[in-house]
Amino acid sequence: MEQPWKKLEGKVVMVTGASSGLGRELCLFLSKLGCRIVAAARRLDRLKSLCDEINGADFSPDSAASIRAVALELDVAGNGEVIDASVRRAWDAFGRIDALVNNAGMRGGVYSALDLPEEEWNNNFKTNVTGLWLVSKSVCKRMRDAEQKGSVINISSITGLTRGQLPGSLGYSASKTAVNVVTRVMALELGPHNIRVNSICPGLFKSEITEGLMQKEWLGNVARKTVPLRSFGSSDPALTSLLCYLIHDSSDYVTGNIFIVDLGATLPGIPIFSSL
Repeated sequence: MEQPWKKLEGKVVMVTGASSGLGRELCLFLSKLGCRIVAAARRLDRLKSLCDEINGADFSPDSAASIRAVALELDVAGNGEVIDASVRRAWDAFGRIDALVNNAGMRGGVYSALDLPEEEWNNNFKTNVTGLWLVSKSVCKRMRDAEQKGSVINISSITGLTRGQLPGSLGYSASKTAVNVVTRVMALELGPHNIRVNSICPGLFKSEITEGLMQKEWLGNVARKTVPLRSFGSSDPALTSLLCYLIHDSSDYVTGNIFIVDLGATLPGIPIFSSL
């Protein structure tokens, strides 16, 4: 029997960081389930290519003639007024937004705490925290004013957990920890408006970006020795199924949660490197 949360026909979903990687994958996946997509990112040419792919696909006979995806130029590192204007265009594209997926973010370089440039620290927080908050603020204000329920899903990271820090990732880890705090506080405050806010903390997944890394023999050895489920998975279905659930009405009672999707990789704590 098909899971009920795989039926998302007509849901309007805005995805930031949609021009490549996970964001692009999520847009394609959700469109196949009947969602209307607002694909937002800085690289408009890539967004238009993505939307052409979605709008040109024949997912259902009755929707073949309609627009199912629109491209929205959005720089989450911009100021609040610019972001709000972009969100207004996103809202007007389909007349509402049912779910927001805050996927845009930056990793930055690898620096020790003593070598981390101030600019790098500021960029991490501007993109990963401030931008996420400003987009959420603009979308959720419109949800509240329209008196409609909604779902905000923040793509965080296992580095934002108390058990997932890595050396050289101070700026990134601190920003993702902040994302999880934003998630909990906004969930608390927006609950009365029937707006839910949750975070997903992914581990390492097979993807176009990590393809080269996944082929390394040493990484397989790490997985076999330290990862409880003894492998590294792919974003579909590991992340896509959870995302669908959080968009679907069956998750109406779920808010303020930090979902860890990492095959248990962060459970062992400090690996015994001598055993690898």
